[in-house]
Amino acid sequence: MNQQDKIQIEQLMRDKLFDEALIVLASALEKQPDDIDALYYSAVCLRYLNRLDEALVQLNVLRKIAPSYGRGLQEEGHIYRAKGNLKQALHLYTRATHANPSLQGSWRRQIEILLKQGREAEAIRLKPHLERVLQMPQPLVAAMDYIAQGKLSNAEDLCREFLKQRPHHVEAMRLLAEVGMKLNILHDAEFLLESALKLEPDNDLLRVDYIEALRKRQKIEAAHAEVMTLYKAKPDNVHFESLYAVLCMQMGDYDKALELFDSILAKIPGDPVTLTSKGHALKTCGNTAEAVASYRDATQSSSAYGEAWHSLANLKTVKFSDADIGKMLAQLESDDLKFMDRVYINFTLGKAFEDAKKFDQAFSHYAAGNKAKKAQSRYSAEQMTEEFEQQKQVFTEQFVNDKKGSGYSAADPIFVVGLPRAGSTLLEQILSSHSQVDGTLELPNVLALVNDLRRGGNMTGDNLYPSILNSLDTDKYTEFGEAYIGDTQIHRQDAPFFIDKMPNNFRHIGLIKLMLPNAKIIDARRHPMGCCFSGFKQLFAEGQAFSYDLSDAGQYYRDYQSLMDTWQSIFPDQILHVQYEDVVNDFEAQVRRILDYCGLPFEEACLSFYKTERAVRTPSSEQVRQPIYRGGIDQWKNFEAHLAPLKESLGSVLDDYLS
Repeated sequence: MNQQDKIQIEQLMRDKLFDEALIVLASALEKQPDDIDALYYSAVCLRYLNRLDEALVQLNVLRKIAPSYGRGLQEEGHIYRAKGNLKQALHLYTRATHANPSLQGSWRRQIEILLKQGREAEAIRLKPHLERVLQMPQPLVAAMDYIAQGKLSNAEDLCREFLKQRPHHVEAMRLLAEVGMKLNILHDAEFLLESALKLEPDNDLLRVDYIEALRKRQKIEAAHAEVMTLYKAKPDNVHFESLYAVLCMQMGDYDKALELFDSILAKIPGDPVTLTSKGHALKTCGNTAEAVASYRDATQSSSAYGEAWHSLANLKTVKFSDADIGKMLAQLESDDLKFMDRVYINFTLGKAFEDAKKFDQAFSHYAAGNKAKKAQSRYSAEQMTEEFEQQKQVFTEQFVNDKKGSGYSAADPIFVVGLPRAGSTLLEQILSSHSQVDGTLELPNVLALVNDLRRGGNMTGDNLYPSILNSLDTDKYTEFGEAYIGDTQIHRQDAPFFIDKMPNNFRHIGLIKLMLPNAKIIDARRHPMGCCFSGFKQLFAEGQAFSYDLSDAGQYYRDYQSLMDTWQSIFPDQILHVQYEDVVNDFEAQVRRILDYCGLPFEEACLSFYKTERAVRTPSSEQVRQPIYRGGIDQWKNFEAHLAPLKESLGSVLDDYLS
């Protein structure tokens, strides 16, 4: 729907000419049936005309396209309220404010319904949320609405314009920081929240956001100190206690984390969120049986809590019973299932049916989960290809020769890069079993630096990276390298070397070699069909949006291999290519080859890597606690009938593997 149509429709609605508005909307929907605004406005007009069932039809279509669209959920709540179904209306209003906290109507109606039902204590807890929105200046309410809709550039513009007039307005600073967090501009978000807290040190909402910014920047000790401020002030607040537990996990203090989770469960027995978090802590430190029990308790407490089901599936070792599958299928039939719960359950059912060798059913659920995630994503395969091409344009032989001698000389880091599901966690576990190597995490430091380099003055500004590298002098690269070594120190123990296993760092090998010329880089690679389909089956937390579509995955793999060829030619003999299938088929020889590249003496412990006790947080955590398994190499062939889009997208890259 174009802007002119939108203006016309809104005017007709203001004039209460709903029939005329519907005529214009019908024309817009004929041209674009999935237009979110047109579907929403149609439902509103139909409700005002008391055509409630027709309005619900429009909203059902809207929910399939945009399941987290807050205004659509609010409108559905209005309709069920008009129908007298207050239970369903309350449920929808609650979901609406979760998706979009700026919706005054949904806050107000929740309070109204709760009071009618005699649930005064719950209504009182919601009143501060409504009062906060009512007291907020209108430009900031609009900014909050834009953030909920994913229109981050609009939200940033409103916040910045408002702050020009009122530079110390705490809520404007917090909302601008929220934009930064969503764009992964973490340095700016941290600064804004830190500044806002100096103005309002008792603002708990600010401090919670600040803790999240610190966590994302891997400033775990600082985040831990901040959460202690909240926890000591309000020890009975279970949200703060839960945050404290999560920070203890990130600090490696799993005993304290588990103690806190048990304390929370004593206050709210059976809470599925806490049971799942407890399961994560148990899994990370290797207590698999207890983790399974905790996840199982969460599914018993709430069979609609998708993360608990998916956590069981993510262990890769749990088999689901017919009863489990029946419970999950029943949840998918419910219209009330939350968006991410539906996604989690679809991915879990994919795993369950795959284990049962019902591959067509498995694929249908994997495809449904990925389709939902893709609908929420703004990923563009063409844009990603262009970003890879820009790297090649900047990193010419002449450019690299001109920058020789730049960077910090430390040889501590071993970067393990590649595509997800290509065996990088296995390589990390092998190397971490060596006495001279510390295993860490998927460290975000390089990606955070790239995000700082990408933009101009605005968070949503132009992408200046990698072309900006042309304008930096050699001292700047030394500064970057020193900062990286300093900032990652918190994740290390006493070993002279450490691993940074962030797969997406393969995009930025040029920058890494400029700032840390002596760093080792290992490219973990796997057969394109196995790698891409394994990624399609795996629900990633973030950062791998290409995996939601088979064609996108094939193009990404093709672009990845092309960029790695460029890095190999620009930095000859400095990057070790390790093929997953070779590791599986000739394990000891490949281990010796990897250690030799890293300048490390051979140690038997690297061959029995699965005995190494350390925290592993990736989806492969249980797999790397077992000896090498050869059965997973060709699992994609079970789904080959469905993989034509992937084969076509891979093109010549696949031909090279098959030849």
